[in-house]
Amino acid sequence: MDSGPGPSLYPLHRCKTIHLVRHAQGLHNVEGEKNYKAYLNPEYLDAPLTQLGWQQVDNLRKHVHASGLSKRVELVVTSPLLRTLQTAVGVFGGEGYTDRTNVLPLMVANVGSSGRAAISSHNSPPFIAVEDCREHFGVHPCDKRHDVSDYQFLFPAVDFSLIETDEDVLWKADVRESTEELATRGLKFLNWLWTRKEKEIAIVTHSGFLVHTLRAFGNDCHPSVKKEMCTRFANCELRSMVIVDRSMIGSDVSTTNYPGKVPPGTDLPSDDAEEEAPNSI
Repeated sequence: MDSGPGPSLYPLHRCKTIHLVRHAQGLHNVEGEKNYKAYLNPEYLDAPLTQLGWQQVDNLRKHVHASGLSKRVELVVTSPLLRTLQTAVGVFGGEGYTDRTNVLPLMVANVGSSGRAAISSHNSPPFIAVEDCREHFGVHPCDKRHDVSDYQFLFPAVDFSLIETDEDVLWKADVRESTEELATRGLKFLNWLWTRKEKEIAIVTHSGFLVHTLRAFGNDCHPSVKKEMCTRFANCELRSMVIVDRSMIGSDVSTTNYPGKVPPGTDLPSDDAEEEAPNSI
């Protein structure tokens, strides 16, 4: 059964569980819903979360802890924009920060004029910022990031080492990335995930990135499953999915498979014996 509506089987070590999260409500979302042209307003450059957005973060955080997800996530990958960084550390970060010399905060206090206390990195998974899971590049100021050097001060425990330039050279004022280009970037990002050793990863990203990336998948599924995957995400929505390495991109070996025959002994199965037995005359 290589295809069709029935179930499929894949080796567990060639699968990863990913938890996809769209950022909470940003300042640009409020005005943009009233008038799309508001997304062109330079006042919303790298827009922060609203107070409602922070309430959404708090509620998703409660769900993540109640469901046990907080104990399973091994890595948090975030788009390096302010609203995704705030969402990521707010949902998956440690408890309230205390001034300890050996533990950096994930976020210092009052980032984006939020009035929020600092967030600790204690007992939290590692966080890494990746450009490939950003929103569409270009034109909309809300999708342009600040300098990495600014973020490193605001989010000290987040790893920004994969971002190659301090300034945002990917955003152009007069050129908007096409949906096809974004989808290609999304597939590149998913392939990058296979270079990671972690098996359960949270990704905090954007509506456009999610919908255009996910539309490349599910064509061999029932239409209702395809719709479930590709429907646009609400602010601070989380969906858990499994990705499968069909093309041997990853190099992981199984941690649960066991070779058997220890100690060794004869083990010819009966059906094989029937095939190997000479024909009776």
